[in-house]
Amino acid sequence: MHRETIVLGGGCFWCTEAIFTMLKGVVSARPGYAGGHVANPTYKQVSTGTTGHIEVIEVVYDPDQLSFEEILHVFFDTHDPTTPNRQGNDVGPQYHSAVFYTTDRQKEKTEHYIGLIKNKFTKPIVTTVAPLDMFYLAEDYHQQYYEHHKDAPYCALVIDPKIEKLETKFKNLLK
Repeated sequence: MHRETIVLGGGCFWCTEAIFTMLKGVVSARPGYAGGHVANPTYKQVSTGTTGHIEVIEVVYDPDQLSFEEILHVFFDTHDPTTPNRQGNDVGPQYHSAVFYTTDRQKEKTEHYIGLIKNKFTKPIVTTVAPLDMFYLAEDYHQQYYEHHKDAPYCALVIDPKIEKLETKFKNLLK
């Protein structure tokens, strides 16, 4: 199986992980941190907004089953790429929209895709597109958070509506 990796920041990593683990061709979606200046950051450090890190997920996928364009489509449709440092009630620089690419092809395709969709929004897209420098895996209790806490209020109020949208709009991409 051929594999590629992309790192995405779409707000709270619990939401983004829950969405991407449902897609066919996704081998793994792991929450973590990227884009900052602190080595081996903790959730507590990142939550202060002073590390420069963004809550992200590392998506390892099979491009023969799920195209990069499909990943971008799901990513930009399941969060608001026009709100700097915020997704809904989650506020702070750690919730900024970002694509950390691992190949030049991913960079080009992401920039092209943003150009195609920018007129669908009333505000400018603020998504950072940058090379992945380092991905730091989040603490164990963040891994598969939605899977283990589906009844938690945050999951019911924030993640469930995103899952419903995914199941309605992207049925053909689900496992």
